[in-house]
Amino acid sequence: MKTLKLNNFEIGGNKLTILAGPCAMESREIEFETAKKLKEICKKININFVFKTSFDKANRSSLGSYRGLGIKEGLKILTEVKDELQVPIVTDIHEPSQAELAANVADIIQIPAFLCRQTDLLVAAAKTGKIINIKKGQFLSPNQMKSIAQKVIDSGNDKILITDRGTTFGYNNLVVDFRGVQIIQEELGFPYVFDATHSVQIPGGHGGSSSGERKFVPLLAKSAIAAGAKCLFFEVHPNPDKALCDGDNMLPLDKAVETFDICNKIFNLVN
Repeated sequence: MKTLKLNNFEIGGNKLTILAGPCAMESREIEFETAKKLKEICKKININFVFKTSFDKANRSSLGSYRGLGIKEGLKILTEVKDELQVPIVTDIHEPSQAELAANVADIIQIPAFLCRQTDLLVAAAKTGKIINIKKGQFLSPNQMKSIAQKVIDSGNDKILITDRGTTFGYNNLVVDFRGVQIIQEELGFPYVFDATHSVQIPGGHGGSSSGERKFVPLLAKSAIAAGAKCLFFEVHPNPDKALCDGDNMLPLDKAVETFDICNKIFNLVN
């Protein structure tokens, strides 16, 4: 399996990497509070940390759903977080025109699950030269990610992560098949990132918006690490119950240290 160099650490190697932060950006204060605390936790536990948040979440359930602060204000805040806290950044893009702008700040460009087959978006992201984190659509099998990743490779960039949240079962549930860890890492050759928070999301659970089962986040995260995953993805918020987006499946900030610590212990045991 290929490993990826980011700053002074390696993604996919012998040290757990965690991508974590709020879902949609709400305020400078929340971003800094979360990033600072997560950096402290990861340093204490001795794991790699990449701060995650979205300046815009375009794939919402309804027109009135909260989307974020927008690309101009969002990238400004991300720049401040990156410079002041000295943390690498991952953020997602929804249109090809956003790729170059996001690449001025982000170390990892993320492709949303619903958009993972959009060729122009993948090509634009690839051409930035950044690490590309492709979220596997819940409508795809792990093996189908090979041709999607190939679009990025054929565009001159082989720095790829594949993030999995599970597969749609029926209409409202995601089911995680942990065979995907081995398929993506050994057969396709890319570091596997398990999305522990979107995996418990229930699309349309509130009718006009998604709900989620937050209590299962630690269980699935630990299971993914036991299955051999090299990286974890969490959406984390100081107060998920008051979050403006995806609160039902976000990990509370005060629970992060416990969850990260046990996952790291399992990682060290199986690696």
